Amino acid sequence: MSKVEKNKKQKENSLYKAAYDLFTTKGINDTAISDIIKKAGVGKGTFYLYFKNKYDILDKIILNKSTHVLSEAIKHTKARKFKDFEEELLYFIDYIIEYLRKDKLMLKLIYKNLSWGVFKKAYNDYEEIHEIYLMFERGYEKSPLHNDDIEKILFIILELTGSVCYSSIILNEPADIDEMKPILFETIRKIIH
Repeated sequence: MSKVEKNKKQKENSLYKAAYDLFTTKGINDTAISDIIKKAGVGKGTFYLYFKNKYDILDKIILNKSTHVLSEAIKHTKARKFKDFEEELLYFIDYIIEYLRKDKLMLKLIYKNLSWGVFKKAYNDYEEIHEIYLMFERGYEKSPLHNDDIEKILFIILELTGSVCYSSIILNEPADIDEMKPILFETIRKIIH
């Protein structure tokens, strides 16, 4: 990487870091582009070199952070041995829950975006996301279900997990995550069988 490319990458990364810090502390609505560039120490032109507006950088941050959570969860899941698909899937989901419990600021930002939309956007660019789908395919290899149906089950489980995490960890509704986790796991068991 040349010095110019390295400099560009540093500026882009400082914009991401500044935006993430501001979005998680001040909120999205109370963060202006001028706040982001000031915190990043770059000019306005540099911001527009990489992003159309603050929602463009927000979308890219959400995609990056959400994909990171899913990638970490599948990486840790693949490193273990399981007796069956159910045990493997519940470990994967539990890893996501515990990760988000530890990083509430990130959970607030990605909010309901730990979802199918993120999964689909990241599918072509992140090998770990392929691994999640492969885990589901393996889990249903002896099933008469079509790939479209397997994809729909994966969709339901990711959407459900993201929503329950936000409601239970951030809002404590209808109960905290420790109360909700057994119910979520039982629901996932019913969905996959």
